[in-house]
Amino acid sequence: MYKPPIQQWMSTLKTYERHISAIAMAGGFAFDFFSYGRVDHPVTQTLLIVYLGVAAFSIALLHWLEAHQEWVSKFVVTLRSYLPALTQFVLGSLWSAFLVFYARSGVLAGSWPFLLILFAIFIGNEVFKRYHARLIFTTTLLFFALFSYCAFMLPVFTKSIGVAMFLASGVVAVAVFAGFLWLLSKLSRSRLGEVKWQIGGGAVAVYALVTALYFLDVLPPLPLAMQQAGVYHSICRVPARGAIRCIGTKPDTALARARSMYYLAAEEPRSFVASLISRRTVHVEPGKPVIVFGAVFAPVDLNTTTYYVWQHYDDQHSNWDTVQRLTNSLRGGRDKGYRNYSYKTNLDPGLWRVDVVSVDGRLIGRTEFNVVNAPVPDDLKVVRL
Repeated sequence: MYKPPIQQWMSTLKTYERHISAIAMAGGFAFDFFSYGRVDHPVTQTLLIVYLGVAAFSIALLHWLEAHQEWVSKFVVTLRSYLPALTQFVLGSLWSAFLVFYARSGVLAGSWPFLLILFAIFIGNEVFKRYHARLIFTTTLLFFALFSYCAFMLPVFTKSIGVAMFLASGVVAVAVFAGFLWLLSKLSRSRLGEVKWQIGGGAVAVYALVTALYFLDVLPPLPLAMQQAGVYHSICRVPARGAIRCIGTKPDTALARARSMYYLAAEEPRSFVASLISRRTVHVEPGKPVIVFGAVFAPVDLNTTTYYVWQHYDDQHSNWDTVQRLTNSLRGGRDKGYRNYSYKTNLDPGLWRVDVVSVDGRLIGRTEFNVVNAPVPDDLKVVRL
């Protein structure tokens, strides 16, 4: 039987629907990863609020329509069929955005459980399409999205981070969600009454999970994010005006001047392949410093404290021993992160790591390297930071 080209095309799309959906999902996430800018940018904030608003609106409207099954006009039937897809789309966009921002902020070694949960929800949002018509499923996802949003956006608005701010974000998320449930009760008290305990149980489970992950230092430290990190033999601060200040041997190129302040640092060169498959090895002579540099992004006007925690691996007991904990200031607003560094001399040979942690103890970045007591190579590479 002959089929017009448009019907053949539609039939082909239906045959490969799952494959196309998976490709579109991966492509959408890749687009979000490269297109989303700073977490404190007004466009980003507006977009996330719009996504949350549309998700709440579509859930509430479907809830109202389902409570009035006597309405059987063609428009209402069509609207009922499309609202779950709209809910799925906006929630999927939220999970994609959250996954991008939290992945940028967190260190995989410390925050992988939360990132895994976000990834599972991101995938599940596409797999369990038919469940978006169910009130319990969508309202629980909405509360998770609200809490995840408040956890990193409240510090952006208040210019403050810490335990009190996280607890406040939970209170705000609960208050907004309670207002949303009140709206659902006004639209249809009887239909909400059938599932209110299940919705309440889902919200309590989400609140307990996110709070536990925070106090276990698993929740990524958004809105803070490590932009750059490295280990060096020397570092010089080159101001726009004034004297150059150096730690370690001053490289000749540190005599340069610029209109804006920057750093020059000397490191041991290594190939791109070596940087992917092995830790950096640092050759250090007794009494010479090892310098760990880091650039941490924070939103505008968010000024706080970070800690550089120096740890040495104990081969005998197979654990990390904290050797020193140094305090550094952090000022928000710079796109590429606020630059700072920490250094130590007379390091014992072996495996070292330096964790950059937030004021509330969450891991922002980690630098690992091997120390070998040996003369410093002559071919050090000078880089601008």
